[in-house]
Amino acid sequence: MKNSIKEVFELGFPWQTQDPFLFCVYHLDHYPKGKEDMSPDASLSGRNLGNDFTVKDGWRMYHGQSIPGFPAHPHRGFETITIVNKGFCDHSDSLGAAGRFGQGDVQWMTAGKGVQHCEMFPLLHTEKENTLELFQIWLNLPKASKFAEPHFKMLWHEDIPIVKTETASVKVIAGNYASKKSPDAAPDSWAADANNHVAIWNIHIEANGSFILPKTDESVHTTLYFYEGNTIEIDETTIAPNHGVNLDLSQETIIINGTGKASLLLLQGKPISEPVAKYGPFVMNTEEEIQNAMQEYQLTQFGGWPWRHPDNVHEKEKGRFAKYPDGTLIEK
Repeated sequence: MKNSIKEVFELGFPWQTQDPFLFCVYHLDHYPKGKEDMSPDASLSGRNLGNDFTVKDGWRMYHGQSIPGFPAHPHRGFETITIVNKGFCDHSDSLGAAGRFGQGDVQWMTAGKGVQHCEMFPLLHTEKENTLELFQIWLNLPKASKFAEPHFKMLWHEDIPIVKTETASVKVIAGNYASKKSPDAAPDSWAADANNHVAIWNIHIEANGSFILPKTDESVHTTLYFYEGNTIEIDETTIAPNHGVNLDLSQETIIINGTGKASLLLLQGKPISEPVAKYGPFVMNTEEEIQNAMQEYQLTQFGGWPWRHPDNVHEKEKGRFAKYPDGTLIEK
């Protein structure tokens, strides 16, 4: 029998990815109770505020000064897919779009020709801890779509299919599984064409359970990230938690779980196979395009920043919502 495993690697910060994916990071922060202004009800002394990536007392402030998160910053040439399993994220951008999402919601944003946004983590609960569990994935855009119009979309938890078997469940954020199809991807996305076999699945396997990964075209890249649990087994190879596995799924592959529950993220897609030039938040095909992106951002700020603060957060009383650039408001 053919071994499906091509490579096993440790998970760092960020996680190693394969084309068409550029970046994947997992945030798990056990934030304390929040104050009325949604900041941590704890001392911030001893933290490198503005660049706090060291886990201290179980949480980080990232680039936030008072509320954790990532104040206004630009992107060009790719897409961000943000999955918030626990806690909340407040989004604001240069298009005028905004939202508060969490508890399993996903935000899909096409940066395209250029956009600014901020992602802040308001600590809404004042009587209990504010745990945040979040993935952010960068999906590349092909050359033909690098200058697409920016696009903002919310995939609400209630609209994302979850397929359950006897011993496992899979949340189908992109692609399809067992005849269940994800919500439509953004229009200019590499994921919008089914021929590119893009899949983003959050998989949970019960103790002593199993899950079958369906076969796909041999040219497709598949990476499985084992981020929580004890051990799993793939093709008689034991995989420890906090490891990733690059797989060849030209045949069905069975994941067998050990004694505890296992949580995994799968990223899959046909490679774009184009040159990649990266500099921070810009991803293009050539260094000249990177230089042009930097110059254009300095001149135009990609449309400017319509919010009062670079670390904009929404009113504490607001629930989950999305406000689109055309003014459409959806509240959950």
